[in-house]
Amino acid sequence: MNHLEKGRYGEDVAQEYLRSLGWRIKERNVRIAGGELDVVAFDGEELVVVEVRLRSIGRLLPPEETVGPRKLRVLVRAGRSYVDRVGWEGPWRIDLLAVTVDGGGNPKVELFPDIAMGWPS
Repeated sequence: MNHLEKGRYGEDVAQEYLRSLGWRIKERNVRIAGGELDVVAFDGEELVVVEVRLRSIGRLLPPEETVGPRKLRVLVRAGRSYVDRVGWEGPWRIDLLAVTVDGGGNPKVELFPDIAMGWPS
């Protein structure tokens, strides 16, 4: 798989997982000033921007450790732009969904909620 195919696969796995939790998927691959949002969904009545990270077992860093301060700033900025663009006035947050694929191609999914909690407004 090339880079784009891997990204699409990770987002497909993420979407399926989020739907299994009862979330409603609003959009995928949203291009917005300052970045791209992988998945935008509703967890109940809360809007959630989901950053999807895919890694294979054996990589140096697990997916949840690949979002540093720079990427978090981009996600917060893009998330704010998105909620402004769509006129969302309710609560929203940014989650990380980590997909780790083993040697047999089987995905393991972990959700890390509210990764920007406490981030400066």
